[in-house]
Amino acid sequence: MKHLTSSQKKFLKDLFPGDACLLKPEETLVFGTDAGRMFAPPLAVVRPESQSQVVELLGFAHKEKIPLFPRAAGTNVVGDCVPQGGGIVVSTLLMNKILEVDPKDFVAVTQPGVVTHELQCRVREMGLFYPPDPASVRISTIGGNVSTNAGGMRAVKYGVTRDFVLGLTAVLPGGDVIQTGGRTHKNAVGLDLTGLLVGSEGTLAFITEIILKLLPLPQATGSVMAGYDALETALFAADKVFAAGILPVACEIMDEGTLKCLAEVKKTPWPDKTRAVLLFKLDGGTDALRKDMDRLAHVLKNTDPAYLAEGFGEEREEPLWELRRLVNPASFRLGPDKLSDDVTVPRGRVRDAVSGIRKIQEKLGLPILTFGHLGDGNLHVNIMYDAGAGEKDRALAAKDEILGLALGLGGTLSGEHGVGLAKAPYVDRQIGPRERGLMRSVKQCFDPHGIMNPGKAY
Repeated sequence: MKHLTSSQKKFLKDLFPGDACLLKPEETLVFGTDAGRMFAPPLAVVRPESQSQVVELLGFAHKEKIPLFPRAAGTNVVGDCVPQGGGIVVSTLLMNKILEVDPKDFVAVTQPGVVTHELQCRVREMGLFYPPDPASVRISTIGGNVSTNAGGMRAVKYGVTRDFVLGLTAVLPGGDVIQTGGRTHKNAVGLDLTGLLVGSEGTLAFITEIILKLLPLPQATGSVMAGYDALETALFAADKVFAAGILPVACEIMDEGTLKCLAEVKKTPWPDKTRAVLLFKLDGGTDALRKDMDRLAHVLKNTDPAYLAEGFGEEREEPLWELRRLVNPASFRLGPDKLSDDVTVPRGRVRDAVSGIRKIQEKLGLPILTFGHLGDGNLHVNIMYDAGAGEKDRALAAKDEILGLALGLGGTLSGEHGVGLAKAPYVDRQIGPRERGLMRSVKQCFDPHGIMNPGKAY
C-alpha cells in the first residue's frame, strides 16, 4: 500500500486524537525499524489506549483492506514489526496497565504494553514470581513477549512465555473480540487457541489483555560462573553438571570472541587465558539452595576451571549476570553491522553445532560470536561484519550455512526470536509445503484479507 486517502487519515485522527495519531514522516520513521535494523516507512502510527479503539480500528482496516503492523517496544531482531509494503503501525505502549494480581489464583492480568520487568517487580512485592526473562526484559513488553513466544535465560527450568499464558483477549480483523483460555491452570476443552495466538507474531489478531500464570517466589537464588581455557572443556563441564542431576534455572555459555568483546567494554574477572565461560543460576529454599550450590561447585571444581566465582542473592549475583547482558552491545566492537540469529539444536548436539559454527567462521573469515542458552540448546549466533567494506555477502553466506547446520543436526531455525522478515526466506527448509499450507489456512480463518502483519512468520 502506497498511501492513505484523506478520508482514511481523518478517520485515524478522529479515533486517535492528538499525538496518538502520527502522520508526518519525521514523526513516524522511528516506528519503521526494530533492533534488527531492517526498515520500511509507515504510512501512519496510531497509539490506542483502550480495547474499544482497537475494535474500531480493526473494523475500519478490515473494511478498507489496510495492513496493520502491531508493535511493542521494537526489541525483536527479525523485522517482526517492520511495516514492509506500507500500512499502519499500531503501538501497544499506551496500553500499559497491570489490571490485576491475584495471589489466590496465582494469576496476573495485564495489557500488552506492560514492561515485563515492571510486572516481575510488582508480583515480587507480593511474594510471587513470573519466570520468563528475555534478555530485553527491562524494556520489552508482555505483549511483545507473547507475540514472539519469548524465551530467556530461565527457560531451562521454567520454560518459555507460552508456558505462562493462561488466557487472552484479542480483537480479530473486522472488530470481533474473542477470549481464549481463562484463569485456570488446566484447561482441556476445545482447541488451544491461546497456544495458537502465542508466538503468532501479530499475524492473526491484536491482543489486548493477557492472563498470566504466576508461581511462588523462590526463597533464595545463587549463581556460579566458571571459566575454562578451552570451549570443549566448558561444554564437557556443562554435561557433567546435568549428569550429576542438577537442574539449574539457567545455564549460559560465552565463547572466546564474546569474552574479547566484553573485555573491551568492561573489566572482566577471569584470567587472560580463559577461552569460554559458563554461568549458572539456581533457586529454591535457602537451606536446600546452599546444598545445591555446594554440589554444583564440587562438580565444576572437578572439571579444572581456570576461574570460579559464586554469589548468593541478587546483589552478589548481579555482577556476574551484568556481563552476560552486556554481550549484545559489546558485540559491535567487532564490526559495525550484525546478523543476529538464534538456532536451537538437541541438547546432545550442541558440541557439534559449536564446532560447525567455528568451521564456518574460519572458512568465511568473519567474527562469529556464539553464546546463549546452553541448557536448552538455544545458541545465539552473532555474525559481525562491515557492509561498507563489502562483507555483507559473506555474512549472508555464513547465516545460510549456520541455519543449514542447525537443521542438519535436527534443530530449528529459531528458538525464541521468531521468523519475522529476516528468516521468512528460510522457513520452507524446516516446514514442509503441506504444513505451511495449513498455517496459511488458519490465517485465512482469522484474517481473510491478510491485513495483520503481512509477509511475516510463515
